Order: sequence, then C-alpha cells, then structure tokens
Amino acid sequence: MHIHNLSENNSVLNHFLAQIRDVNIQKDTMRFRKNIERIGEIMAFEISKTLEYAPVEITTPLSTKSTSLIKNGMVVCSILRAGLTLHNGLLNFFDAAESGFVSAYRYHPNNDDFFIIQTQYQAVPDLTGKTLILADPMLATGLSLEAVFKNLMANQTPKEIHIAVVIAAPEGIEHLKATLPNNCHLWIADTDERLNEHKYIVPGLGDAGDLAYGNRL
Repeated sequence: MHIHNLSENNSVLNHFLAQIRDVNIQKDTMRFRKNIERIGEIMAFEISKTLEYAPVEITTPLSTKSTSLIKNGMVVCSILRAGLTLHNGLLNFFDAAESGFVSAYRYHPNNDDFFIIQTQYQAVPDLTGKTLILADPMLATGLSLEAVFKNLMANQTPKEIHIAVVIAAPEGIEHLKATLPNNCHLWIADTDERLNEHKYIVPGLGDAGDLAYGNRL
C-alpha cells in the first residue's frame, strides 16, 4: 500500500486539524463541518497530482490552448454518516465525479467492547475502470474500511483506488496494509498515538458523525 501522510510537512492543514480537535471550537457544528470539508479539498488537490491525465485542446475566444485533464472517470464513495462532510470537500475539486454511499457501523452484540462491523446500505455507481476515492474521516481499527472495500470489490474492479481519512491510528494503518491490495493509496491528514481500550483514537477528536450532525439515540 502507498501511504501519503500530509502532516509530514507543515501547511494551513495544521490550522484546520487543530480546530476540529479543539473541544471549544467543536461546539460550533457548522465550523466543524466546514473544516472537515476544507481538509477534503486539500486532500483532493494532493490526490490530483497522482492521477492520470490526457492532453486536450481548449478553444478560447482568441485561439486555442493545449492542456491536460484527468483521464479516467471518478467516483467519490463515502461511509455514512461521518464521511459526508469529507465527501463534499472532495467533490468541490472533483466536481465531475460520481458519488457513492455505504453505511457501516460498530455493532456490539454483547453490550461490551467487542464489536462486529455491520454494512446494510449501499448506493454506488459502476466502478469498473474508474478512479475510486473511498472517504471516511476516522481510521481506527480499519475494520469498517476493510468491510466496505470488500463489498465494493465483490463485483467491480476500479482502475485506481484511493482511501482518504482525516485522522488515523497506527493500528488501523497496519490493518489496512495487511488486508488491502498493495496498489491502494492511503491518504492521511494526520496520524495519532494509539487506540484506547474501547478502540477509539487517542488523542483523536471524538465521534466525527456526532460532531458534524448531532448525537444519535
């Protein structure tokens, strides 16, 4: 797996990451959503540098201009519901991309820390021969992304696969390296120290879905 850690170099990305972690700024849900969206835009720009381009001629009012545009069709697919804000940021740059949505959540059958990943909803366009960007803000254990990935790949074969996450734990990174194909690209805005005993990222930021859209019952 090709891993791209955007926090290795200082940039304005630091500001947005600091704000989504700050317990006082988190109280402003609109600002939280906007900052995740901004992070998605930065990630889209970085991903765009690695894509395949084809030469085209553009007609201007005075003449023509040669340039290069993204060659392959694209699909941005997000894991509901936390992935929606990141999804919007990616679409702001890849505005011609199709969209896909998949649900995945932790199910605790014994009401303790043990959980399994449940995937119940999937609305995804044809991925064959296209560039797939799979978005989920938090990479904790990696089990959700693995489950969604396997469902998507059951009957389809994208040409390129990029996974975009905002915050990742080392355990999740290692799990994806062990379970996903070597040609996948993993894009990370920032990495954290570890998972705690409940498998949540430390220091993390809390529940990204709740912070963006409100607490669940």
